[in-house]
Amino acid sequence: MRAVIQRVNKSSVSVDGEIKGAVDKGFNVLLGVMNGDTEAQAELLAAKVAKLRIFEDEDGKMNRSITDIGGEILVISQFTLCADIKKGNRPSFTDSAPPAEADRLYKYFCSELIKNGVSKVETGVFGADMKVEIENDGPVTIVMDTDIWDKKQK
Repeated sequence: MRAVIQRVNKSSVSVDGEIKGAVDKGFNVLLGVMNGDTEAQAELLAAKVAKLRIFEDEDGKMNRSITDIGGEILVISQFTLCADIKKGNRPSFTDSAPPAEADRLYKYFCSELIKNGVSKVETGVFGADMKVEIENDGPVTIVMDTDIWDKKQK
């Protein structure tokens, strides 16, 4: 499971000109679900995102989490994060999970964010052509891949 976490002042996603999800201060998370990803990985990733300390404290240091600041998260499914570009110039998406499984784990990840204390979680529309507006804060962008934890456990 791969995630790109962007610290934002605000973010929204629309489909056919209609806003489907919007947040104020918090994160915009692009989530890619890989073939073979599990609920355990979604749980781990959600806990890491909820505890990620990239908001400034009173001393100006990145030391506060999304839950510390009462921030909000917009999660957008993005199968293109699963792109394999080892060969040629055209990405292959065969490593992405089948749509039904990806949608299930995407929704599960969102529910796990709430279980981890995130006050508001908004989503896009799975599989839709979405337009995303992001006002980056910083910009601060963190890339997470559950493979890094899986490799450490082996």
